[in-house]
Amino acid sequence: MTTVRRERLFDECSPLPLSGGGTLAPVDVAYATYGDLAPTRDNVVFIAHALTGDAEAATWWPTMVGPGRPVDTDRFFVVCANLLGGCRGTTGPSSTDPATSRAWGLSFPQIGVADLVTVHRRLLAHLGIERLHAAVGGSLGGMQVLQWAADAPGQIERAVLVAASARLSAQNIALSHVARQAILRDPDFRGGHYPDHGVVPANGLAVARMLGHVTYVSEPGLEAKFGRSRRDGSAPGFEIDFEIESYLDHQASSFVDRFDALSYLYLSRLLDYFDPFASAGFAERIRDTRFQVISFDSDWRFATSHSVLIEEELRRAGVDVERHEIASTWGHDSFLLDPPGYLDLVRTFLGDS
Repeated sequence: MTTVRRERLFDECSPLPLSGGGTLAPVDVAYATYGDLAPTRDNVVFIAHALTGDAEAATWWPTMVGPGRPVDTDRFFVVCANLLGGCRGTTGPSSTDPATSRAWGLSFPQIGVADLVTVHRRLLAHLGIERLHAAVGGSLGGMQVLQWAADAPGQIERAVLVAASARLSAQNIALSHVARQAILRDPDFRGGHYPDHGVVPANGLAVARMLGHVTYVSEPGLEAKFGRSRRDGSAPGFEIDFEIESYLDHQASSFVDRFDALSYLYLSRLLDYFDPFASAGFAERIRDTRFQVISFDSDWRFATSHSVLIEEELRRAGVDVERHEIASTWGHDSFLLDPPGYLDLVRTFLGDS
């Protein structure tokens, strides 16, 4: 059984305390559940989504979530929530600020990964769930799972972190800066008040998506799929000519139709500041959670060195962790696909006792 709901979890009487100080209210959360909750409530798996995902995990991660998949919805009760700061039903910068009756825009408070986790944990409490059989996340989703394990010691039995990072590199930050600047410098951004003017910074958001998407794939993957192929009948010039250009243009167009520029700014920025092991005792707070950390050899966005750092920090604190590097052609996006051996590792980790 699949259920999609939206609930108000924080209000003016009980606002969300933010990790950077201050509070936020109201906070609505859109979430989806799959499968049936066991009478003992011990079969719950939480899926934490990446930067541009949403609550409907079986739709955007069909290789991982569904009947017979590693996160088997015939066995597990699966919960996935749209992120705080998002634009798919959960409160974010395009939501209405009750103080002004206008969209928050850039007045929305800065948020961190810890705030995303606070909302997830409140949702579980709302559902009457005290402990997770597992939490699974790719990319930003994996970062949420890592933060959660430290913020609520013992609440997660098994944690799966795929293509994740605990500290973005200067290159990572630089690429995200360029993407955000494309949005901020779009004339239709209007200082973040574009909802009031009935426009969207579509050109800036499209460029941001194209740049971001290039970082999610690999050079061998692009060569194998596109090479230097050109569209039939195209002539040299500045219009779309090469097939890779057409592909990126399509990715950008579909993204603009489903995602909000303000959410892209806020969620990409919180990644830059995530550096949990810099906080004294972070890893030591993690208790009774077993970790599986997975990377892909062609991922240059969050290369295997990012997973090695996580493993080393957890081992130093005495945390039970296993790490695997998977051979794949498709770069960072491999976590959404089915490279040989990858899904079997997750299935075994979730299924053993």
